[in-house]
Amino acid sequence: MTRLLIVDDEALVRAGLKMILESDDELEVVAEAEDGADAARMVKEHRPDVVLMDIRMPRLDGLAATREVQALPDPPKIVVLTTFDLDDYVFRALQAGASGFLLKDTPPRELVQAIKVVAAGDAMLSPAVTRRLIGHFAGDPRADRKRAAQERINKLTEREREVLVAVGRGLQNADIGRKLFMSEATVKAHVSRALVKLDATNRVQVAILAYEAGLLDD
Repeated sequence: MTRLLIVDDEALVRAGLKMILESDDELEVVAEAEDGADAARMVKEHRPDVVLMDIRMPRLDGLAATREVQALPDPPKIVVLTTFDLDDYVFRALQAGASGFLLKDTPPRELVQAIKVVAAGDAMLSPAVTRRLIGHFAGDPRADRKRAAQERINKLTEREREVLVAVGRGLQNADIGRKLFMSEATVKAHVSRALVKLDATNRVQVAILAYEAGLLDD
């Protein structure tokens, strides 16, 4: 059973999300919070596996709340909820450690599947979204960190670098396995080791790092 925390300032949104998510026998909403200011406390009290975090809230927004939750020991996965598609708040939340984002009008079946994907340890970004994500940082003058990124990448083995590039292109483990002729379990092991070596929280941060290091240049 995957335990969920919903953080959103709109009661109707929380109720709708809870109804959709609990229609699946493998998901349970264990708590709700109406503002980001309550998120860290609720995580400590209820120990959810995944937090659905609204990005815009009146007291403490989802960006700041994501940072607070990520600073906790053994933090849960965080999925950003937004009505604004890939705006700057979402980019910054992903950079702060969120595992992906969902539009609030995501169809119910896709919403449930996305939460399961994140709970299983994968980032919830399609190749198209990954390209837009790294494109955002490419246009950011503060992101001129190629040398530092390459130094971090040098910690990886050649095989781990190949997996890193595939992750950077938005591929999931099964697709990477087929591309690189290895089992999905082996891919997962390479990804896990790369995350540790790179001091990265999730696949989103790995994708950004791969771009900054120039590994995704065609």
